[in-house]
Amino acid sequence: MFNKESINTNEAFTILNSDVDIEIFDPPMCCPTGLCGPTIDQELLDISEMFHHLQDQGYRIERYQMTTHPGKFTGNPAVMQLIREKQMAALPITIIRGNVVADGYYLKRNEIFGYIKRSK
Repeated sequence: MFNKESINTNEAFTILNSDVDIEIFDPPMCCPTGLCGPTIDQELLDISEMFHHLQDQGYRIERYQMTTHPGKFTGNPAVMQLIREKQMAALPITIIRGNVVADGYYLKRNEIFGYIKRSK
């Protein structure tokens, strides 16, 4: 996990986005959700449904892919540190209210709610 205290104040400002509750830095996919093509990955379908549910409850969620949002990756020191260390195995990376909480896998709904409650 990334410890935001280990970077300087200017970098910390870069990784915090007060307008967004949850940021997902996705691995490369054929489309923004990965729900295209002849077969659908059940995990990606579950993640998409969970994000819609969270958005319906008022949470702001942003998903980024390197091909369509390269600046979101390169502009976030925590994300770039994980990618340098683990390369593509770091993706997906989940940031909740400015804190990296998971890398290399998608969180389940109860995990996300746990992190959201603790970050209030």
